Amino acid sequence: MDDVARAFVPGHVTGFFTVERDEDPTRTGSTGAGVTLTDGVTVEVRPAAETTIRLNGEDVEMGAVERVLDALSVRATVEGETPLPLGAGFGVSGAMALGTALAANELFETALSENELVTVAHGAEVQAGTGLGDVVAQARGGVPIRLEPGGPHHGKLDAVPARGRIEYVSFGGLDTGEVIEGDVEHLDRPGEEALSEVVRKPTVEQVLYASRRFAREVGLLTEDVRAAIRDVSDDGGEASMAMLGDTVFALGTGLSDAGYDPEVTGIHPGGATLR
Repeated sequence: MDDVARAFVPGHVTGFFTVERDEDPTRTGSTGAGVTLTDGVTVEVRPAAETTIRLNGEDVEMGAVERVLDALSVRATVEGETPLPLGAGFGVSGAMALGTALAANELFETALSENELVTVAHGAEVQAGTGLGDVVAQARGGVPIRLEPGGPHHGKLDAVPARGRIEYVSFGGLDTGEVIEGDVEHLDRPGEEALSEVVRKPTVEQVLYASRRFAREVGLLTEDVRAAIRDVSDDGGEASMAMLGDTVFALGTGLSDAGYDPEVTGIHPGGATLR
């Protein structure tokens, strides 16, 4: 057995979503659409007597990662490195869970398939309350459309065939758990309408348009994000809010053209992979 295994998982911003719950966490999930990013999380897993988790050199608690290791019946040191901010709508916790599943499977030779590992990571994040759709989207890559909720054995995915530059500015974080664990019925109609719009016209521009309308209708826009979206729109660009974070993302040079100093990334062409 090697002493280390590595995986890379793209970041993921969700533009709109609905919450679908089931007693089985692998059936629980969300429908919606978003964009995976070339900025992502590199995860290293090493054998250890006791599990420890670090992100960018700092000790962190991540229930989803702990649940993945428990499901695989292993203990390990898990180290993640990412340029993405935690808790700002980039799917970092999902990336850590999925990267841990892939790397631990390689390191400890647990002999699970890709779908089985995605199912483990998805269920772990659902149970941890940190996300509902990031893991399956990050396993797919590109611009995934989540048509049916749940892990690979239950959910259904499509995607917009696209590539290109993405810019983002993060003003801070939001508590994902407070939203997805609370009353979510008000998300249903706007989320379903947004999904129908994207299915009818599967383009990245339509994803941003539907996402922007969803964010306005459900009342999740923060003042900073609202102002940034307005600035980009006034300059002829496409931008929306990353669910769930105090973050705005835009196509092309939308934020730069509007006078912001954004981080620059791109649409990641593929899903999570071993390194």
